[in-house]
Amino acid sequence: MPAGTVIRSGSPSVSNRARVRNPSVQQQRTDGTERDVSSRTHGTDGRGVHRRRRAAARTGPVVACAALAVAVLVTVGAGAVRWDGPDPAGRPVAAAGVAAPTRAVPVTPAPARSTTPAAPAPADITFPPRGTGKFRAATLRGAVAGRAGELLRYRVTVEDGIDGVDVERFGREVGAILADPRGWTGAGRWRLQRVGPDDPADFTVALTTPVTRGVLCGDVTDHYTSCRNGDRVVINVARWAGGVPQFAGDLDTYRRYLLNHEVGHRLGRGHELCPRAGGPAPVMQQQTLGLHGCVPNAWPEVDGAVFTGPPGQYDDPVPTGW
Repeated sequence: MPAGTVIRSGSPSVSNRARVRNPSVQQQRTDGTERDVSSRTHGTDGRGVHRRRRAAARTGPVVACAALAVAVLVTVGAGAVRWDGPDPAGRPVAAAGVAAPTRAVPVTPAPARSTTPAAPAPADITFPPRGTGKFRAATLRGAVAGRAGELLRYRVTVEDGIDGVDVERFGREVGAILADPRGWTGAGRWRLQRVGPDDPADFTVALTTPVTRGVLCGDVTDHYTSCRNGDRVVINVARWAGGVPQFAGDLDTYRRYLLNHEVGHRLGRGHELCPRAGGPAPVMQQQTLGLHGCVPNAWPEVDGAVFTGPPGQYDDPVPTGW
């Protein structure tokens, strides 16, 4: 699939409203290109937008992240994103300076949204609906993970306004997950290395607030899921902090799944279905939105071999809120 497509992973909502700071945000608009951004489509080439209701993803521009020394600025800008009440679904959100698509993208009706909330996020991580739009980058480089295959370098950033997440510690956690032999480097097709803010990078892993997630993923009606948009892997802090109900409180497993799923899209993998009830879910199944008889699984490899399911995706609703 062509570069510049967006892929979103699902996740049932953890209602963090009771924990959200500064619920009022200035009002502006933006276009919502992540109608094509939904990580719910069938395949992608790792640089395309996964769409929930389409058999094939559409092309769009790559939304790149600019690195400036330790601070990486994604110019959403303080006050540039509007938050207008407790339910953001359907309301336009704008970001000044965030790359806008150069091609018109047809908009299809939004998927049905569940109203079932999940548990609140842990008390050690707090975040507003919208952060500043500025990102801090982890400065430490990591070792090359993997024995063979194409080398891809990645940068790790955290949006300002998220409290309780140290960017260096988050970078190490991301590095440990992506270096695990059960992960994408295990089969010898890929090697991965974490780099600093001044180094060339093939993609960026960005931890964002829910509204900024909507802007960067191009779908301003979705503040719940995460996505991959071009060379940016967008991790929604609401999911990172609170997980989803079907993982039954196993936040560590969910975080590993979430990161591996979105990075899998960057590596060209599309969505998959549960192959057998009672067995592990493929990492490219949208486990955030439903397991469909499978049990949670965070890794591309199971029992020493790459584990996949049939290509496709379920018509699961995206919860409202975050």
